Amino acid sequence: MAARKHSRQRDLVKEFLMTRKDHPTADVIYMNVRRADPNISLGTVYRNLALMAKDGEINRLSMGDGADRFDADTSPHFHLLCENCGAVVDLETEDIGAVLERAARRCGGRVTGYVAYFYGVCPDCMKPQGL
Repeated sequence: MAARKHSRQRDLVKEFLMTRKDHPTADVIYMNVRRADPNISLGTVYRNLALMAKDGEINRLSMGDGADRFDADTSPHFHLLCENCGAVVDLETEDIGAVLERAARRCGGRVTGYVAYFYGVCPDCMKPQGL
């Protein structure tokens, strides 16, 4: 991959995303980044998110609930989509290396990646309902 030209707008998008743990949508990112740069366009935010996701700088989460979410934490981890409020929460889990090895053996090929989403109720929604 060729080095990308430096972009102040890309820096603003990434800096904002790194402050968040709630996996915001492009629209939320845009609304917040334009406070620092009122001239930034929604298209610029989308393009920069796509570039950073392609380059592995951030993760794009397609949770099946509509708009993609974005995560600056690129370490291997899972997510829970709250069926009540729509929040996306990081999940700490054990290493799944053995599962990946078993999958590779069963398919007779090589597993190069995986995506797994969990669905349920987030801790914030559990509190008021006493679930």
